[in-house]
Amino acid sequence: MIAGTELRLVLVTPEKTLLDQPVKTLRFPLFDGQIGVLPGRAPLVGRLGSGALRVETTSGSETFYIEGGFAQIKGSVVTLLTNRALPAGKVDPAKADEELQAALALVPTDEAGFAAKDEAVNRARAMKNLGGR
Repeated sequence: MIAGTELRLVLVTPEKTLLDQPVKTLRFPLFDGQIGVLPGRAPLVGRLGSGALRVETTSGSETFYIEGGFAQIKGSVVTLLTNRALPAGKVDPAKADEELQAALALVPTDEAGFAAKDEAVNRARAMKNLGGR
């Protein structure tokens, strides 16, 4: 790997390491918006949100659904530690729609309940948008 021209993505869940490979670029959700990463990026530590991880490799592109966790960029290595990661093709749109309807039906009674409902709705919408790709 030539410094400054390639990145290495390490995608880890509590169960296993899903990816550990060189990539050209990647884009993923932080808790407050999307971030794109190109070679030569400054170091970063951030909290992941829920949504699509898009990876460009020399052999094409891959998309995953990721759900929370942490991101670290150090040198040419991007490490994503996430609670859940699924290839986009394994996301079931019908199940995602059911989860969205259930989240929308929640009736919060306090501030923590409103935050939990908002998180559940955002998570279900992200899965639904990614389903079937």
